[in-house]
Amino acid sequence: MRRSFLALCLLGICLVSGGCKKQQAAGGLTPVVLQTDWYPQPEHGGFYDAQIRGYYKDEGLDVTIAPGGPYVNGDQQVSVGAAQFAMNSSDHTLQAIGNGVPLVAVAATMQHDPQALMVHQDSPVHRFEDLEGHAIAIRLGLSTWFDYLVKRYHFKNVREIPATYSVANFLQDPGYIQQIFVTSEPFFARQAGVPVRTLLISNTGYDPYRVFVTSHSFLQQHPEIVAKFVRASLRGWRDYLVHPDDINAAISKVNPALSVPQMQFSYEGLRDQHFITGDAPNGVDLGRFDPARWTSMYQQLLELKMIQKSFDPSSAYTLQFIPAK
Repeated sequence: MRRSFLALCLLGICLVSGGCKKQQAAGGLTPVVLQTDWYPQPEHGGFYDAQIRGYYKDEGLDVTIAPGGPYVNGDQQVSVGAAQFAMNSSDHTLQAIGNGVPLVAVAATMQHDPQALMVHQDSPVHRFEDLEGHAIAIRLGLSTWFDYLVKRYHFKNVREIPATYSVANFLQDPGYIQQIFVTSEPFFARQAGVPVRTLLISNTGYDPYRVFVTSHSFLQQHPEIVAKFVRASLRGWRDYLVHPDDINAAISKVNPALSVPQMQFSYEGLRDQHFITGDAPNGVDLGRFDPARWTSMYQQLLELKMIQKSFDPSSAYTLQFIPAK
């Protein structure tokens, strides 16, 4: 469950502030800050793997991983130089660029987004078309996929209600429908003895990457640092998918709200549903982008009027740091 606790959020802000002020790390390493998109969890496992196993250090980097949360804006942290990298998604990256925020995605964290809707096992909602007439708990203002669903399925009576970052309301209300990560919230429902079904949003045709981004200025001024960070991060993700246990143990020390069974559930979801590597054999798509998918996502956002001013979607990402197949 994506639990909100202010202490970790404040810790993340402090870490970012501290990371900005460092001029040179111990041993001559280059200081770099990665702003994550939520509190520490297995969905960040590859970055922690690269940090803990020394892959960043091998590249000459001293990386601070700053925890995110509902009140931390990674785009803003990167755009003002408070962090050199941030976790994001390709749709939000395109929207940010459309709003004048100079971001560029440098690699994919996930080939497909694990965002989904969770319903009770006995819910009459079996397909996205069945959502007509229902209320859905979502992150208001941050869920462009909802606008896509409304347009694609011609909904006339689907209501948004604010997400609570908890499954408490879901457990109490058999008709409740909420936005989730399939690698997270179903664990808590099932732990409470409530059987659920999930509808993966990427199956509708709205299929963003999960990415990590930097600013255009940082990329232009420090391409060698970007190359080192990408190389070490992808090495960390490749390693984490094979050897997660000690990394999960380290993550749980940073975020004590996590339990061993919960982390195992998340890890297995990431691995078994191929969110990180995609469906290509031997994980060859780890970190990679398909330009056609970026163009398709850009066109979808234009049609939804989420981007007001057109631009070249290829400016939103770079392929130069991703290893060739």
